[in-house]
Amino acid sequence: MANSKYEYVRNFEHGDTLLPNTWIVVRIDGRGFHKLSSKYGFEKPNDRRALDLMNAAATAVMTDLPDLVIAYGVSDEFSFVFHKSCTLFERRESKLVSTIVSTFTASYVHLWPSVFPERPLSAPLPSFDGRAVLFPCDQNLKDYLSWRQVDCHINNLYNTTFWALIQLGGLDTKDADKELTGTYSSDKNEILFSRFGINYNKEPEICKKGSVVFRDYEPVELSSDPQTQSVDTSSSFPPDEKEAEAEALSKTQEEKDRKRRAKARITVHHIDVIKDEFWQRRPWLLSGRPGKIPKEP
Repeated sequence: MANSKYEYVRNFEHGDTLLPNTWIVVRIDGRGFHKLSSKYGFEKPNDRRALDLMNAAATAVMTDLPDLVIAYGVSDEFSFVFHKSCTLFERRESKLVSTIVSTFTASYVHLWPSVFPERPLSAPLPSFDGRAVLFPCDQNLKDYLSWRQVDCHINNLYNTTFWALIQLGGLDTKDADKELTGTYSSDKNEILFSRFGINYNKEPEICKKGSVVFRDYEPVELSSDPQTQSVDTSSSFPPDEKEAEAEALSKTQEEKDRKRRAKARITVHHIDVIKDEFWQRRPWLLSGRPGKIPKEP
């Protein structure tokens, strides 16, 4: 549409490039999933198949977008993380959010029949909304994921106790909610164990800790990786040519990294992301550089 008299309408578009050198988290949430879970008879307090479907859709998103570093999900939400150095879609917020949301929704609907073959979908179909949040430093990102995992534990403990009071204790929803009002974690654990013989610590990890999705690499010392070495500034090129050479190498390396990420196997774990050990054992998550792909057994 070059030189069309109508081209002026592009001036009404607004820029939405996200701040550089910041972590980008795109968080998606199910729309109306309370009604959807009732419509399709999801098990309470947790439906393992529904959780597995969310994880499968998240894995599909991670596979489609090698620029993604890690994702964390619980219930009907998932947070997808782009590294600070990410330049995908020139960091345009609308492009990043819409791509994550549409890819996740399409995957969720596509995979539904393989998870719930006896419950065919009907309108209104499942859908998700999304938003982008920026974090300026590594600690902010780690704290965000810790917040989501703590929220997972708090909500799951409540829901586990709430539904035990209803399904095993014979209470209705109103009375169960009233009984739990003002209680602490220790109180809920005591209710579960003393009344129903349920040891919360033995509940499935996926329910207590949520799901962590990332590419499977062998932990490496980044400083020993020859691909992390800086550009040789001792060359005889003039300053402008040095910068051009560095930029060319940077783009080449970026493309190589993207291909290595695309080859890596994506894995789903139900582990603690709050302790430093999680990050120390997986330095590639914060470095933005792909690690060494494990050898096939």
